[in-house]
Amino acid sequence: MNIHNGEILSMISLPDFDINKREQIKDKRYINRSTKGVYELGSVFKTFTIASALDEGVIETETKFQNLEKTIFCGGKPIREYDEKLPSNLTAEEILIRSGNVGSVKIAQRVGLENYRNFLKKLGILDELKFDILEVGKPIQFNWGKCKLATVSFGHGITITPLHLAKGYSVISNGGYDVNPTIIKKENNYKKNKKIILKKDVSQKINKILRKIVNTKDGTAGLADVEGFEIGGKTGTAQQVENGVYSRKKINTFASIFPISNPKYVLIVLLEAPKTSKDYIYKYRNKPGTFIGTPFNTAGWTSVEITGRIIEKIGPILAIKYLDPI
Repeated sequence: MNIHNGEILSMISLPDFDINKREQIKDKRYINRSTKGVYELGSVFKTFTIASALDEGVIETETKFQNLEKTIFCGGKPIREYDEKLPSNLTAEEILIRSGNVGSVKIAQRVGLENYRNFLKKLGILDELKFDILEVGKPIQFNWGKCKLATVSFGHGITITPLHLAKGYSVISNGGYDVNPTIIKKENNYKKNKKIILKKDVSQKINKILRKIVNTKDGTAGLADVEGFEIGGKTGTAQQVENGVYSRKKINTFASIFPISNPKYVLIVLLEAPKTSKDYIYKYRNKPGTFIGTPFNTAGWTSVEITGRIIEKIGPILAIKYLDPI
């Protein structure tokens, strides 16, 4: 999707079906997941958490958080770091790069419940989107509280569609003005009609962090670092809900922006219940050699890899290659 005017260049949902035989389609797997599927998306929400704090002026990217616990409790339930080796002292930027859960909670608490909820609302991701087709999912409503603030800060306990996510990341990255997703080609008059909803420097700060998530060793998205395309983005791995309880199945998401020095496109890749593969061959782009086998069914090994392969194909078509590095 073009982050400046909301024009969707491509939207794919699999499995697909023969539209000439659609009267036989009754399985919910055949819905348009891009617009109708409502998911808990995990750590891709951490970008919104950091952005809200920057917009409110309660932190800067280099604000330090000391003595971060590996486990905290809210309502008697634990919130744990996914990585026990995560340092206890991190800056706000490092919390996003290394995808810290507890650090994200601390940042959201500085923003405050009402400010954080209002931030998500003005991004347009708490309510049903007006779209060109009727098959649009509506985020599941919930009651806000201190524990809900904590879990939403790292993307759990809140549901949105991939379309919502594309809209949210567009606003975060495009300089802070509102866009509405569309599949209809329109006159490019967004510059004179744009509605600013975030402080101007929020995008500049966030985009630099999103790039580091892809091109630094501490980031979680190195498999998407395709030379010449300046990809930035955030991974999200969440547990899938089945029959009202969290299962071992995962939802893997990578929300990417490119080229990050002059942002133009957002690409969302979501996988439902991905599995590991002992035979998949990873061809590392920035060093010689290959790696065989998927060690984890998390976004950094699945959605990120797919994103890199897609952008390798579509980047030259979109004529964005060989930009000056950020």
